[in-house]
Amino acid sequence: MKQRALRNRTLTCSDQELRTLGPKLRSLHGPISVEDITDSILHQDFFEAAPYLPQKCIDLLIMDPPYNRSKNYHGHVFKAKTKDDYQDWFLSILDQIQPLLKPTATLYVCSDWKTSILIAPLLEQTFQVRNRITWEREKGRGSTSNWKNNTEDIWFCTVSEHYTFNIEAVKHKRRVMAPYRHENGTPKDWIKAEDGKFRLTHPSNLWTDLSVPFWSMPENTDHPTQKPEKLMAKLILASSNPGDLVLDPFLGSGTTAVVAQKLHRHFIGIDINQEYCSWALKRLNRAEADPSIQGYADGVFWERNTLHQQPKGHRSSDAQPMPSTMPPDRCQEVNSTEF
Repeated sequence: MKQRALRNRTLTCSDQELRTLGPKLRSLHGPISVEDITDSILHQDFFEAAPYLPQKCIDLLIMDPPYNRSKNYHGHVFKAKTKDDYQDWFLSILDQIQPLLKPTATLYVCSDWKTSILIAPLLEQTFQVRNRITWEREKGRGSTSNWKNNTEDIWFCTVSEHYTFNIEAVKHKRRVMAPYRHENGTPKDWIKAEDGKFRLTHPSNLWTDLSVPFWSMPENTDHPTQKPEKLMAKLILASSNPGDLVLDPFLGSGTTAVVAQKLHRHFIGIDINQEYCSWALKRLNRAEADPSIQGYADGVFWERNTLHQQPKGHRSSDAQPMPSTMPPDRCQEVNSTEF
């Protein structure tokens, strides 16, 4: 294990932890019920596990597959493909995904700008594409012959016209620069707090309030493409309800599963890398003691660099008790907040 600075909070697993956590990971070799697979981390190739997953049970799918560029994921190398080959590979994922989703399910698919060009037409063939979210990824190398690439896309899709979208759960708390008042002097669409004037606003599809995990953040790992917990919280709160089942077929270091647990959703996570799966289990254990999500407090999302203004030790008003067991007709359940 490499030496790190004393203040570096990057999560790792020692050799002993890897040996301890390894047996707690699962893999599928035959059909399994929803009750038996819920809240599990599968150390397995997605294509091996998918045929055994129960059908029409997933409320929300969050997918962050390798983009079409060569990258080493700690020994598991994904090599860039031709455009046709990548599209064929991506279509094979969708073929496995589609039977798992409820008719009321939502899916979010992450990509970079170059991969977006390839997958958007394929998503439109199978699902209803509702929007493209673009978020600012402030890290990245500069270029002397091109614009620096510091954005990524998330495609928002649904299986049908009936889906969950909780707009009140994903509002942003922004500082008011021009605090207008009604004629009687009362605030117009803003509130006054001890540390300033704020307004709750509807979120757009351009996200500039995210910080890519870095060494001083407790959620940080050595995964090369780790997404922020705050990003996952937006997707999960908007498009699922407490007790719903969230699937991430390319789990990586576990962010989707960890945030789902913190927000009282159930999860299934799958990844081919055993070390990543062990990181996910360790993060899940830590989340039981600390369910906070950086940038999300008091039931709202805050702008970047406002940590000192956010309530300490105070998290979502969405914190409802998670059902201890799933009802027998879980796969056929329809959410009351769908529209």
